[in-house]
Amino acid sequence: MAFDDSGKIWFNGEFVNWKDAQVHALSHVVHYGSSVFEGIRCYKTMQGPAVFRLQEHVTRLYNSAKIYRMEIPYTQEDFCKAIIDTIKINKLDACYIRPAIFRGYAELGVYPLNCPVECLIAVWAWGKYLGEEALEHGVDVGVSTWRRMAPNTMPNMAKAGSNYMNSQLAKMEAVSNNYDEAIMLDYHGMVSEGSGENIFLVKDGILYTPPRSSSLLDGITRNSIITLASEIDLEVREEEIPREMLYIADEIFLTGTAAEVTPIRSVDRIIVGSGSRGEITKKLQESFFAILEGNTADTHNWLTYIE
Repeated sequence: MAFDDSGKIWFNGEFVNWKDAQVHALSHVVHYGSSVFEGIRCYKTMQGPAVFRLQEHVTRLYNSAKIYRMEIPYTQEDFCKAIIDTIKINKLDACYIRPAIFRGYAELGVYPLNCPVECLIAVWAWGKYLGEEALEHGVDVGVSTWRRMAPNTMPNMAKAGSNYMNSQLAKMEAVSNNYDEAIMLDYHGMVSEGSGENIFLVKDGILYTPPRSSSLLDGITRNSIITLASEIDLEVREEEIPREMLYIADEIFLTGTAAEVTPIRSVDRIIVGSGSRGEITKKLQESFFAILEGNTADTHNWLTYIE
């Protein structure tokens, strides 16, 4: 993924040239990872560009900031409008959206509250996170030796930049072992999520996914898939999943804003099911993309259209 740096970034309430969106080298975020962020997508639909679950993403951003005692100097309504305006000024009909809140430049030291809270929104064209072919043929994953953070150490419910140092370790290990992605276990050794995605598996016609207590981010795409599954009368169980259940699952797939709905072909080089995208995964993919592309009614009001 390469950036087109000719665009504009919304930075602390103003649009600046891409290359001028700079932070000081002694900003708190650089030294202590004090940031929260979101990943959002705008899709090119039959009715024009539309952002998927904009309000839910912004609400989660504000919740993440609240956990870390960051006072965002804009209302959620203002922030939603700023996201829409950023897409408009960059003239994109489909894009990835990255809002971030972080502690800026004032002083150094672990105590953060004397440092200003800064805000930015960037948008750019970004294709399928794990590749176009992955949506049909699936990806190969390995269970990481790195585990998700234990309860009461780091807040997994916050989408914080510092949490993704943990994800980076798992992702680098996976790639070095010739996998596309990692699956991470929680503190108790139960399945948690991918390095940046939630996970679902199908066994005997039932859809399973780990609960929020398994040290995972409560994904918005995860929530969407649970909703779509209920509409096709597919039983969903949010319960702890032992590692070995991955090896005997009929189907497994990852969900996330970047990954969307990506099937898993193998885990630790053990083939999942028939080794190709399963029927339930395909059905959920089709339901998901039908809404995102505007080919079916958006009965959940998930899309915010760019006027």
